[in-house]
Amino acid sequence: MRRILSVLIENESGAMSRVVGLFSARAYNIDSLSVSATEDKTLSRMTIVTHGDETVIEQITKQLNKLVEVIKVVDLNESRFVERELMLVKLRAVGKDRDEFMRLAEIYRGSVVDVTDRSYTIEITGSTEKLDSFLETVGRAVILETVRTGAAGIGRGERILKI
Repeated sequence: MRRILSVLIENESGAMSRVVGLFSARAYNIDSLSVSATEDKTLSRMTIVTHGDETVIEQITKQLNKLVEVIKVVDLNESRFVERELMLVKLRAVGKDRDEFMRLAEIYRGSVVDVTDRSYTIEITGSTEKLDSFLETVGRAVILETVRTGAAGIGRGERILKI
């Protein structure tokens, strides 16, 4: 089962490395990882997407909580949350494909951020499923390059991650 963990850690050198090392040492896979400073510059927030059953996620959470740099761990899947990911995709766009890609970008609420005579670079934000759907729709044959940020998630409503 796909799980999204939100981890509040100290914003210091090596903290992220220790969290990632924990996953590696225990053979847990990280599907995506995004990290940034929070409104409090002494703290960073990591959004980790991983897979596992309840037992595995519980074990990961316990192990993360043992790390000195980790302030708090929340499994976003335990209640309602909002998830977004950013993707930049460069497509081979020649001939009649150019109009079709403009139309698809509009349908997926994306925008063309770079244009050459042979390619378009399209920016799309949304759920992982939405971005995967866009890539499937355009087809592998025209995709020249793809860059994705990984998921970022936040609890809905009054649910916040603070000390």
